[in-house]
Amino acid sequence: MTWTLITILAMAAMIIVLRLTAWWGLRLVIRLFGKWKTALKQVRVIKDISGIGSRIRVSFPGTTRLLLARLTPSRYTGLPLTLIVIAALYIAALLGGLVEELLEADKLVRLDEYINQRIGPIRTDGMITVFIWITDIGGSATLVAVALVTTGLLWAHYRRHMIAPLWLTILGSQITTYAGKFVLARQRPEFVTEVAAITPSFPSGHATSAMAVYGFIAYIVARDLMTTRQRFELIYWTAVLIGLIGFSRMLLGLHYASDVAAGFLVGGFWLLFGSALAEYKHRQR
Repeated sequence: MTWTLITILAMAAMIIVLRLTAWWGLRLVIRLFGKWKTALKQVRVIKDISGIGSRIRVSFPGTTRLLLARLTPSRYTGLPLTLIVIAALYIAALLGGLVEELLEADKLVRLDEYINQRIGPIRTDGMITVFIWITDIGGSATLVAVALVTTGLLWAHYRRHMIAPLWLTILGSQITTYAGKFVLARQRPEFVTEVAAITPSFPSGHATSAMAVYGFIAYIVARDLMTTRQRFELIYWTAVLIGLIGFSRMLLGLHYASDVAAGFLVGGFWLLFGSALAEYKHRQR
């Protein structure tokens, strides 16, 4: 019990230190972005004075209109949607690279085995009990209940345009996950606790579902928060919850690290897709 308590306190300390570091980094980025916007406005004024911008628009009208449409920060279909598409394509590329490594290289398998062995010493009875509770938060029964309650609240509070994107995120992530599971058919690690599972290992369904469901709920709530600090706290602690659910699958010996990483990528891809659709529908209203 003492070793379990020490381990949990060490993990809590790491989470708090990471939170302080992330907040400091975000404030630094915001300050740098403010300076960059000021410099960009000055450059834009210089271009307007010199007439360069006008000449470019005259010489390349079609290209200029396309770039302005994609890079206009004041319209959702401009820069915000462009960044979301780029992020989604990047996540898809990472997932594709992970699948390729799994199929063609032994390095990923060896890394998974190494991480699994390093986790072994903290698999005490107390830690297993704690993380069984955490893994249940990302289980199918809990997440279906959370999604149904969220749907009811959205309906009751006249935010019904968010319901279809929520379920698109959930169902899309689940279909992708189970397609990957049965196409790749990766064997799970050897079970070392009383917890077992029957579906193939890659990607982790718990990691996918936690990212999709809790991530989308965090997006819904964050839209109504007033300050950057409030949004940061919500997003950070939601990420901690999702991360702990993913780690619980490794600690309980049900998944490899790459399974969890792939689940996060699948959930993140559909989360971006669903939130983009929700934002578009919101702005249409």
